[in-house]
Amino acid sequence: MIHDIVLRWIITGLSALSAAAWGFAIVSRHRMWTEVVGCGLHFVMAIAMAVMVWPWGAQLPATGPAVFFSLAAVWFVTLALVPAETVPLRAVYGYHALMMLAMAWMYTFIHGLLLPGHSSMHHDTDMDMAGKVVQTSAESPGWITVINWFWFVGFVVAALVWTSGFGVKRPDGSTDGWWRSLDTPAQATMAVAMSIMFGTTLFQA
Repeated sequence: MIHDIVLRWIITGLSALSAAAWGFAIVSRHRMWTEVVGCGLHFVMAIAMAVMVWPWGAQLPATGPAVFFSLAAVWFVTLALVPAETVPLRAVYGYHALMMLAMAWMYTFIHGLLLPGHSSMHHDTDMDMAGKVVQTSAESPGWITVINWFWFVGFVVAALVWTSGFGVKRPDGSTDGWWRSLDTPAQATMAVAMSIMFGTTLFQA
C-alpha cells in the first residue's frame, strides 16, 4: 500500500523484528494465559503491518481485520479496568488498546472504507490502489485528517518513550530476563513502523 519500496521494506523489517520478539515470548516459557493472549495479539498485529504495506496486501479483505483489531482493543481495555492493580500497568494496557485501535483505523481508512465513493472495495478498485497508500487531501473530511495526525504524533512520541527505556534496569540493578529485555525494543520498533505508516497518509511518500 506504500509506493516507496524503501519504506515498504523498512516497515516490513521493523514489523518482522517485533513479530519475532513476541513469537519468542509465547514459546519461551510458561506464563499466564492473559500474557499469552496479549503476546499473540501483538504477533498478529506485527504480521498484519508487514502484509499491509505490499500491493497484494491491499487486495485482501479489510472488514474482518478491522473488526478483529477492534475486539483486540476491547480486550486490552478490559485488562486495564479489571485485573490491573497499578497505574503504570493500566497505562501500558491502555497503550496496547490504542495500538489495536490504530490497526483497526488503518484497515478502515487506508483501505478507503471511510472515504467518499469508497464505501465498498471492489476488485478493480483494489487493483488500482495496489502499491500506494490512501492519503489525506483537501477532499478528505477534516476529522479524518485530525485522527491521522493524532496517530502519527502519538506513535512518534511512543517510539521516543519506548526507545528511552532501552537499558533501564530495576532499582536493585537486576534484569527481567529475555522477554523483558525484548519487549521494550519490540514496542519501539512497532511504534516507529506505525508512525511511518501514518506519516505516509499525511505526506507524499
